Amino acid sequence: MANKKKVIVTGFEPFGEHTVNSSWVAVQELDRLGLGEAVDLYVCEVPVEYQAVQKKLPFCPLVTSSLPFLQLVVHVGVSGLATTVTLEQCGHNEGYRRLDNCSYCPASQCCMENGPDCINSVLDMDAVCRKVNDSGLGVVVSVSKDAGRYLCDYTYYTSLYLGQGRSAFIHVPPLGKPYSSWELGKALQAIVREMLELLELDRHLHLYYIP
Repeated sequence: MANKKKVIVTGFEPFGEHTVNSSWVAVQELDRLGLGEAVDLYVCEVPVEYQAVQKKLPFCPLVTSSLPFLQLVVHVGVSGLATTVTLEQCGHNEGYRRLDNCSYCPASQCCMENGPDCINSVLDMDAVCRKVNDSGLGVVVSVSKDAGRYLCDYTYYTSLYLGQGRSAFIHVPPLGKPYSSWELGKALQAIVREMLELLELDRHLHLYYIP
């Protein structure tokens, strides 16, 4: 199919108590399930390292336009406190004091010098949440405005900053608390599809809007 939509979804490597990171397991499950014939899905595992995020994300195709028809970048992380699949509405610039897998944290404790305190995704996460919860998926989805001030929040803010808000972040619980890898994969599939539909709707509204 010509001009297929492109979506990048990332998960994180193990860290701390998360010797198996459910975010990467869920992303791999999504990769097996796919997003349908009209979408090319690309997945990758992100190191739990501040400097690696700073080196990798500036070369993301969303920013460089090296991947035509790229619609969205979705980052997935694990939260040991979560019992739902949580959509993060925004990323934060400051407050990064926790050491990463290399025992490092930024001296400035921020993502981008002189960047705004908070950046919102262009996606209305409340709308995505309602649609998925109403679908009868069997996985509870919620919305948050605090991604945690660690590598999840750091990656999200950096991605939002570089991609002009066309990014999303999803927190998943650890495996079995309460969802299986397959359930998490199905939830990611449903969520990303809703995000793509919302972006398409917004595109048409802007296309046909006459001020």
